[in-house]
Amino acid sequence: MQNNQINNKKRHVILALLFLGWCLSYLDRMAMNVGIVEIAKDFNLSPSVMGVVLSSFFAGYALMQLPGGWLADKFGSRKVITVAIVFWSIFTILTGMAWSLMSMIMIRFMFGLGEGAYPAASSKAIADVFPKAERTSAQTIMMSSNSLGGVIAPLIATPLLVWIGWHNLFITIGILGVFVATLLWYYLSPKNMQVETVEEETVQKVSFKDVLKIRTSWQLAIMWFGVSTVVWGLISWMPPYLVNVRGLDLMSMGMLTSIPALAGAVGVIIGGQLIKSLLSGKEKYLAIVSFIIMIASLYLLFNAPSVSLVITYQAICMFFHGPIVAIIFSLPHKMFSKNVIGSTFGMINLGGMIGAFLAPMVMGYLIEVFNGLYVSAFMYIIACAVLGIFAAAGLITKKNLSSEAHEGSRDETVI
Repeated sequence: MQNNQINNKKRHVILALLFLGWCLSYLDRMAMNVGIVEIAKDFNLSPSVMGVVLSSFFAGYALMQLPGGWLADKFGSRKVITVAIVFWSIFTILTGMAWSLMSMIMIRFMFGLGEGAYPAASSKAIADVFPKAERTSAQTIMMSSNSLGGVIAPLIATPLLVWIGWHNLFITIGILGVFVATLLWYYLSPKNMQVETVEEETVQKVSFKDVLKIRTSWQLAIMWFGVSTVVWGLISWMPPYLVNVRGLDLMSMGMLTSIPALAGAVGVIIGGQLIKSLLSGKEKYLAIVSFIIMIASLYLLFNAPSVSLVITYQAICMFFHGPIVAIIFSLPHKMFSKNVIGSTFGMINLGGMIGAFLAPMVMGYLIEVFNGLYVSAFMYIIACAVLGIFAAAGLITKKNLSSEAHEGSRDETVI
């Protein structure tokens, strides 16, 4: 009993540190989205060029998803997590030292490469540390950090941006990252990560090539593409929209954008509980309904007559993105073997990061082409969300990995 309590305590500490790592990564990203208004003034950037700067991070981030998952499976989560945080923290510091547009784009690209290894490695750590029955809850809690980071980041980044400027903002966040990396290296030791309880789990011999043949992994990747397009489209362009179109000052904008993020964090946690209990095996229906409400909220958002309604509709949209995130990042723990979990999450996250890479750039181009009108940009992210509905409609969540992999090996057209 005492050993069990010690093991639970270790797991909870590790989960808290992984959660902190995600919050840090989100703070780094949000600092750019909050600071882009001032950066655009300093470098005299047009909307389309602003989109390129915002998307340069996601280009590196997306490229690292599959290698990051493979590295986590090959070398273990501890090494990959620590190296990733140190690497991206160095380039966060360099962001504050950028001297030209081109240097900013290259630094943000390298920053994305560093951060891109963290998602799969952190999910791999969940699989290594937690018993199978607890992984869905642990993964859901960890992923709620994305939305919670969206709450905390504007509250931290916006005042710092106003007080010390965007250059010093990035330098400060980068130094914090090195400190967090040191903590994670210390606590993610093999002794602390070892699960001493006996699990009734059969580790199937499934290669990543087999995972590529499984329809579910592709469907989850497409769903994540749709969700990420909406989320990062809003995160990237709501600050300029609220300042330039709705007339808010920087401080007010930063405070208000934390409200939808808080709604998103609550949505992820509630969604995780629903698919763990009441809606287990019915995940696709929850995903479809959530996508539909997201789309309706987006349409109402850009037609809203007041700022308060804009924020309300964005909060509704972010709340219902939560259950979809919980589904995307919990199903692999139920369906896939532990020996390929890093690579599987790398593939799924690649789909999402392609959406996140395209969203700021495409939306910036559309805003510039239509002379500053944001309607076409919002219609783009709505169209990508519709694509997510079609992917969710095909989910067969009750099948396990072995049966679907067997079918995939017999008939590769199942993809």
